Amino acid sequence: MATGPGLESLVDQTISVITNDGRNIVGILKGFDQATNIILDESHERVYSTKEGVQQLVLGLYIIRGDNISVIGELDEELDAHLDLSNLRAHPLKAVIH
Repeated sequence: MATGPGLESLVDQTISVITNDGRNIVGILKGFDQATNIILDESHERVYSTKEGVQQLVLGLYIIRGDNISVIGELDEELDAHLDLSNLRAHPLKAVIH
């Protein structure tokens, strides 16, 4: 996981965050601190299911504690815009830490 200067280049970019409990949260990185606590704006959680399309739960301005983050990744907004999430089926992610 990138920290410090590694995250600096992602500020004001759309990122995807996988949390330790298996949640996938997408939003615009607005800030972070030395403990990798992050602030996301215009965020939403993507809830995956094998029975129906991906649900997107609006979260808005959202803070995630650094000790709850497993992975932070840059999101290709152009590619993401072409995905039909309503037809996408997938198993939900399992918790990384129990």
